[in-house]
Amino acid sequence: MKRLLPSTSARLALVVMGSFLIAFVLIGGGVYFAVSTLLLDDARGTVHADASDLMGLHQAEGLAALRAELEARINEGSDDPNAVYALADGAGNPLIGRLPDAGRPEGNRGRWVEFNEQASDDGGSLRVIAVERALPGGGILLVGQALAAQDRLLGLMQQAALLALLVAMVAGALVGWLTSRWVARRLRNLDATVGRVANGELGLRATLDHSGDAFDQVAGRFNRMLDRIEDLLGGVRHATDHIAHDLRTPLTRLHNRLEGLHHEATGDSARLGLARALADTDQILQSFGALLRLARIEAQAPDAQAPDLALLPLAKDAVEMYAPIAAVRGIRIETRLHEADVRGDRDQLFQMLVNLLDNALKYAPADSVVTVTLGIEEGAARLEIADRGPGIPETERERVFDRFQRLEAHRGTPGVGLGLSLVRAIVHHHGGRVALLDNLPGLRVRVMLPLP
Repeated sequence: MKRLLPSTSARLALVVMGSFLIAFVLIGGGVYFAVSTLLLDDARGTVHADASDLMGLHQAEGLAALRAELEARINEGSDDPNAVYALADGAGNPLIGRLPDAGRPEGNRGRWVEFNEQASDDGGSLRVIAVERALPGGGILLVGQALAAQDRLLGLMQQAALLALLVAMVAGALVGWLTSRWVARRLRNLDATVGRVANGELGLRATLDHSGDAFDQVAGRFNRMLDRIEDLLGGVRHATDHIAHDLRTPLTRLHNRLEGLHHEATGDSARLGLARALADTDQILQSFGALLRLARIEAQAPDAQAPDLALLPLAKDAVEMYAPIAAVRGIRIETRLHEADVRGDRDQLFQMLVNLLDNALKYAPADSVVTVTLGIEEGAARLEIADRGPGIPETERERVFDRFQRLEAHRGTPGVGLGLSLVRAIVHHHGGRVALLDNLPGLRVRVMLPLP
C-alpha cells in the first residue's frame, strides 16, 4: 500500500507540527480550565457571602425587613450590578423575582443552582449561578451572580486561543519544515558523497562538523568504512599488478624461447606443437594485459576535466580496422553513423568499440550482417552494435559482464571472458550505461554515454 506521505522529511515536518499543536492544546486547555474554575469559585464566594448577610438580616429583623432590603437593592441598584435576587413565601408564592422550579432546598447551607436569565438590555440570556436558602417559617431566599463578565472573559480567551492555535500551526509547520530541511541537507551531503564514491571517487570522504551528533557519527563511521575499503582494494590492486608484472616477464621469455625453437624446428609435428604453445602463451599474455587495463580503469576516478571528443571518427576507424576480418568470413558491416560528441579518454573509448566489434564478428554467422549505429537519443550519445549470431539468454546477460564468465556454448571460441568486463568498466568510468538486448535473432549491445 502506498503511503500518503512517502517522504521522510514530510513525515518529520508533520510530526513536529503535530507535537506543537498537541502541546498547545494541552497547555491552552489547562489554562482555560484553571481560569474558568477560578472565576466560578470567585463567583460562588461572592454569592455565599451575600447570602450569609441576607440570612443574618432575616434572622434579626424578619421577612418584611428582608423583603424591603431586596426591593431596595433591585429598584435602587446595588453595589454589584450582576447580583440576582429572588424571594418566595412559605407557600412557594413568589414575592420578588422568580425561583427555579427545583423544589425546596434542604439544610442550612442551601442548594447551588445554575440557570439562564433573560438580559434586560439586548434580550439575550445570561448564565446565573445562585444559592437557595430555606428561611425559618417556610420562605425561600435565592442569591446569585450573573456570569456575564466571566463569560465575556472566557469568550475572549477562546477567540485568543483560536488565533494562537492558528499561529501555532504556522509556527509548527515552519519549524517542522526547517527541521526537515536541515535533516535533508545533512542526508543529501552524505548521499552526494556516496554517489560520487559509487562512481569511482574512492578517495572522497564525507564532511564532518565535529558536533558529535548522530549525523556526524554516521559520517565518521562511513569514512572509516571507506578507508577500510580503499585499503582492501589497494591491496588487491597492488597484488594483481605485482602478480601480472611478475608473471608477464617469465611468460614473455617463454614466448621468445618458443618462438626461437619454432624457427629452428625442422619436423612438421614439432613446428605444429610449438605453434600451439606460442598461441597459448599469446593468449595468456593478452589475458594479463587485459586484467591490468581493467584494474587500472576501475581504479580511476571520473575525470571532470576530460576533453571533448567525437565518437564518429573512432567508430569509422574501428569499422575500417575490422572490415578485412569480416570480409574473410563474408560478413558485411553496415553503418549508420552520425555526429556524437562525448567527454572522455580516446584510447579507452576506442578499446570499447574494438571489443564490441570483435565480439560481434566472433559470434556472427558467415554471410550475415553486423550493424553499427551511432547517434544522439534522449540527450545522450547512443552506440549500438548488432549481430545475427546465437545471442545471449536474458537470464545470462548480467553474468557475462563478470570477469572470466563465458557461456557454455561459446567455450570453444577464442577468448578468456574479459572483453565485456572491460567494456562495462570503460562505460561506467565515463558515466554511461551498457545493456544487452535481443536482436531477433542475435545480440544487440547498446551503450549510452552522456553528452559534454
